[in-house]
Amino acid sequence: MKSGGLHKLKGNKLLSVLVILIFATFFIWAWERNPLLASFSPSIEQFDIIRQVIPIRTPSSTLSDYAHQEPSAEEDSSVVDKYQNPQVENADQALGIPPLGFSTISSTEKGKENKDLKKEPIEKKDCNYAKGKWVADEKRPLYSGFGCKQWLSEMWACRLMKRKDFDYESFRWQPENCQMPEFTGSEFLKRMRHKTIAYVGDSLGRQQFQSLMCMITGGEPSPEVEDVGREYGLVKARGAIRPDGWAYRFPSTNTTVLFYWSASLCELEPLNRSDPATSYAMHLDRPAFFLKQYLYRFDVLVLNTGHHWNRGKFRGNRWEMYVGGMPVTNRKLAEIATAKNLTVHSIVRWIDSQFTQYPGLKAFLRTLAPRHFVNGDWNTGGSCDNTVPLAGGSEVLQDGSIDTVAEGAVNGTGVKLLDITALSQLRDEGHISKYSKKSSEGVHDCLHWCLPGVPDTWNEILFAQL
Repeated sequence: MKSGGLHKLKGNKLLSVLVILIFATFFIWAWERNPLLASFSPSIEQFDIIRQVIPIRTPSSTLSDYAHQEPSAEEDSSVVDKYQNPQVENADQALGIPPLGFSTISSTEKGKENKDLKKEPIEKKDCNYAKGKWVADEKRPLYSGFGCKQWLSEMWACRLMKRKDFDYESFRWQPENCQMPEFTGSEFLKRMRHKTIAYVGDSLGRQQFQSLMCMITGGEPSPEVEDVGREYGLVKARGAIRPDGWAYRFPSTNTTVLFYWSASLCELEPLNRSDPATSYAMHLDRPAFFLKQYLYRFDVLVLNTGHHWNRGKFRGNRWEMYVGGMPVTNRKLAEIATAKNLTVHSIVRWIDSQFTQYPGLKAFLRTLAPRHFVNGDWNTGGSCDNTVPLAGGSEVLQDGSIDTVAEGAVNGTGVKLLDITALSQLRDEGHISKYSKKSSEGVHDCLHWCLPGVPDTWNEILFAQL
């Protein structure tokens, strides 16, 4: 009796399971056959959409950046006393500027990109144009080394000298994670319609200015371009070898390109205006008067300085350091490197203060153009005989600039860094070397560049940021 009941119970369980299986099979069959029921099931495409909106995590590194701090009003009011106090051991701290050699490394974010996967829009990151590599390009140079005589000084046109190798003309710069727009004269003039671009700096700034004029015109004669130097006081003084700068206007777009010579960027004031051989007060904390006078007319400003900051140039130019309107007596501040650091930071800080008044202004501080003297300097037998392009490598891998003074100066301001130092460091074959028109026997120019050449790339990077 008990055994029969047990078998009956097991039979009922088996029957129930069988009924459930039959029902489930029928339901699945009906689900697939019935469009109405099927419309409530998520499709494969719907699963894809769900996957697409899931945030994609990318590896990133967050590095601390230096926040540029302005000195307080109280510090400003007593700054002259601090300059002149011989007891101040750290002049940089007294000036309220970062120390020499301060390095700023920008943060980077890298991740794998799946082109087949649609992602939500993300904030566009600025391109680090200074990080990348040199690549051969058969479309180079951008203008003829035999032409552009209207703008290019003969002493920098290496094809007009005795140099026979010209491989240095055949490279372009490729940033690591972005593309630079192709430079054309017409596109540049279009972007700069009714605008003025001003280069202010030393002879390397003048080379960049002449390079741009050749790039805009393609090196072809351009009689329609107007000389408007007189509008900016750029006329050759009696007895001078050349004017303090040049300014030219392209009438088709009302675009003006000018250069002003200011090797130190700071104000130079003759101590005795009646004496032709007078010394000059070099006001480290004041911008060049030309900048204060004409800044309102500029839409793009490119500054550079560096190679005149040495004792030889100071003696030759009869420059005497002044701060706060008084001669510098602090020995720490009188050191060339400290004085340059103060000036660069002072000029950038002044430019930054002008953006509220001139909100359309774009200002750049170009980093130091490297020299490539080996076995001595320009006057002690130094040379740069290498003619093999990229013999020391073709890539720049670091994120921060080699020119830490310039990088530290612009940090926290509206002035942008035109960083060309590391990429130019790889191009030692691009200098004028022993082929200079005015060179003496055994004297090499390993500072200035052959044109067309490396300074063209500086302008391409500038163009990409306009």
